[in-house]
Amino acid sequence: MLDADLKAQLTAYMEKLAQPIELVASLDDSDASRELDALLRDIASTSDRITLREGDDARKPSFEIVRAGTDVSVRFAGIPMGHEFTSLVLALLQVGGYPAKIEEALANQVRDLEGEFNFETYMSLSCQSCPDTVQALNLMSVLNSNISHVAIDGALFQDEVQAREVMSVPTVFLNGQPFDQGRMTVEQIVARLDTGAAKKAAEQIAKKDPFDVLVVGGGPAGAAAAVYAARKGIRTGIAAERFGGQVLDTMSIENFISVQYTEGPKLGVALEQHVREYDVDVMNLQRATKLVPAAEPGGLVEVQLENGASLKSRTVILSTGARWRQMGVPGEDQYRNKGVAYCPHCDGPLFKGKRVAVIGGGNSGVEAAIDLAGIVEHVTVLEFDSKLRADEVLQRKLRSLANVDILVSAQTTEVLGDGQKVSALVYKDRESGESRTIELAGVFVQIGLLPNTEWLKGTVELSPRGEIVIDERGATSVPGVFAAGDATTVPYKQIVIAMGAGSTAALSAFDHLIRTSAPAAVAEAA
Repeated sequence: MLDADLKAQLTAYMEKLAQPIELVASLDDSDASRELDALLRDIASTSDRITLREGDDARKPSFEIVRAGTDVSVRFAGIPMGHEFTSLVLALLQVGGYPAKIEEALANQVRDLEGEFNFETYMSLSCQSCPDTVQALNLMSVLNSNISHVAIDGALFQDEVQAREVMSVPTVFLNGQPFDQGRMTVEQIVARLDTGAAKKAAEQIAKKDPFDVLVVGGGPAGAAAAVYAARKGIRTGIAAERFGGQVLDTMSIENFISVQYTEGPKLGVALEQHVREYDVDVMNLQRATKLVPAAEPGGLVEVQLENGASLKSRTVILSTGARWRQMGVPGEDQYRNKGVAYCPHCDGPLFKGKRVAVIGGGNSGVEAAIDLAGIVEHVTVLEFDSKLRADEVLQRKLRSLANVDILVSAQTTEVLGDGQKVSALVYKDRESGESRTIELAGVFVQIGLLPNTEWLKGTVELSPRGEIVIDERGATSVPGVFAAGDATTVPYKQIVIAMGAGSTAALSAFDHLIRTSAPAAVAEAA
């Protein structure tokens, strides 16, 4: 099952096991069970602290990793390879007593949760968002015996997926009921389970002294800004709704100079690790709702947060990034994650053998259609313009696929469904004016980005497209407030450009600080 190199790496990892573990396999006579059996035998051969025995779980193939003689365990239903192989390795180590990399305060929050929490996560092996959720819940189940978790490969358990109407991954159930969808961290899950977590966070934030530089947003631009500011030896904070930003939703990155290939989630983790190497106050899961400019030159800028707290700083760097643009048609919101999806890599496997549409004929849309064509029965690409806008090499590949239709001058007007899931899409032929309907099971939206700047309207100057207007130094229309990344008027939305812009904004903020005298009240507060 495992090639020689991978097995050698796993053997090295298993030397870190502090306690013996058991692999409890529930198998039948299917090919998938034989494949899982081979994988588990390979794992067991890497350490004398690992034993393999039979189990009888209802889901087959599945297996449980158990700390011998205890109730500490993690369960997988399926064969956790692909993106989930890292989840498997971490589960082996953590059940085996190897300490997890988690702040002690957060670990204690998990340990203190009261009640019974039985989690089930439906994931796909091609989903780059799923491992974060799987790993978070696995870790929580190791830390607290009242928490159990099973990660289920939706592609292997299609009957369950259909019965529970799972149309997006990761989808999490708690005690048999829908809990949430999408990427989640331990912090986010605890915040949902511990009703007092938000209040506690707000109280802690309210006690913080003013910053010299406060970065709002934790994507590539925000991370670069925080590092550059902290290296100047000034008081730096970063408030992020989710560290890593939209990078976390990026499958492959092949144009990050000096790194031939990486994946978004890996880069997102690296960004946060780099920032934490410096004296930066990292405040995660914080959504900004209002910017209040300084009352006088050199005064404090205020950033109000959704939880009711506020932060103050002599300078602020806005790096709130962007999100997938929606179609804005009837049925889109109603059927989001019920057939309307935005990540073909994550959700594509759930539509195996079905008919889907891709909205958008740019590079992202055509790449999505090419990927989906290898999984689903049929793909229809709809482009509003009179021609596709993707690179010619991508268009040639798309047109070579037998199960793809391309519709140009096609304006999507409605998503139809039966109340539970998507059943069709309605579009208008812009040349004839006729309205037409396509029967399908999924709609993948790939029509560009929308800047996360609604909360800044009326405070800083925004372009007609909602982007923060900046100059060559990253300065906005508000003194002491700078901006960087995809939320700004920078013409090209690229990771490497965002990082450079974040660095520029931090250097500009530092220059502003040394050239601006702080009022006496601000100096005393700092």
